[in-house]
Amino acid sequence: MLHNEDMPDIANRYSRQLLFAPLGAEGQARLVRARVAIVGCGALGSAQAEMLARAGVGRLRIIDRDFVEASNLQRQSLFDEEDAEQHLPKAIAAERRLARVNHEIVIEPRVADVEPTSIAALLGECDVVVDGTDNFETRYLINDFAVAHGVPWIYGAAVGARGATFTIIPETTACLSCVFPQPPAGLTDTCESVGVLGWAVAWVAAQQVGECVKLLAGARDALRRSWISGDLWSNQFRELAAPARDRECPTCGERNFRHLRGDDRAAITLCGRNAVQIHEHHRPLDLAQLSARLGAHGEVRSNSFALRFLPRDAAPIEMTVFPDGRALIQGTTETAVARSLYARYLGA
Repeated sequence: MLHNEDMPDIANRYSRQLLFAPLGAEGQARLVRARVAIVGCGALGSAQAEMLARAGVGRLRIIDRDFVEASNLQRQSLFDEEDAEQHLPKAIAAERRLARVNHEIVIEPRVADVEPTSIAALLGECDVVVDGTDNFETRYLINDFAVAHGVPWIYGAAVGARGATFTIIPETTACLSCVFPQPPAGLTDTCESVGVLGWAVAWVAAQQVGECVKLLAGARDALRRSWISGDLWSNQFRELAAPARDRECPTCGERNFRHLRGDDRAAITLCGRNAVQIHEHHRPLDLAQLSARLGAHGEVRSNSFALRFLPRDAAPIEMTVFPDGRALIQGTTETAVARSLYARYLGA
């Protein structure tokens, strides 16, 4: 319950939420005591973080490996032109903005990549994890951690005008591996290739935040037990009953947490070469199709054996991509940077 000394500030700031009977004073008190981890503070993460901060979640841990760029500002609502000019880490820029939104909560910025060796420290002690990532590799890792530790998490994705989300509760719902036993193969759409609309992002984030608040407030009966997707340009929306748990699922059935162990981890730093190799397994690529897609973003040279790409906005990076999905990212030894570039230009 709320302590008496907390009531005046809580009642004033969150008065409109307190009036909403399904949440009320007890629900608000639960939010104040909660800690949420947001993995990725790009478009989805920005919207999630601001809504949760304004709702009064007591501790927000914001985890992101990237820096603010001018091209982010169209859809990443926490950032402004000064952040881009200073090339601030997104987690730090988010902390500064949210401190001005709600000084009563604690923002825990983490400028880090979520990896098998770091995930326990980054997600530990969190009540709910909210997905703001841009790649399936990280989502499978979050899923392993969540199932292993019994932590609910909320999947979300947005690209173009489309978005989708569903809520994963270990031991209760299907996990990510039940729904997607394998990540999508071949080329997938990215914000770099087909763009993304800010309002599609906001729609997905609102769905995720709604589910997160229900979980924190103890209102599990109100959770949406379905997969929801929508296209906010064609106005087509679908809601499908969530699949049942797969009792033979390697993750939540057999509890084989290979992503937590780092099996088949994609990024390897190449000693003495100022380069990182990424190998996305089971992902054949059509280099001719990829060449046509990347041409708008930099210099491309390709043949049937390899594609060489110099991204205009990421000099002096050079990417060499092979038909089996392997890529060499030259110009950095930072695996987080390399994975970010891979996700940006080749998709998740």
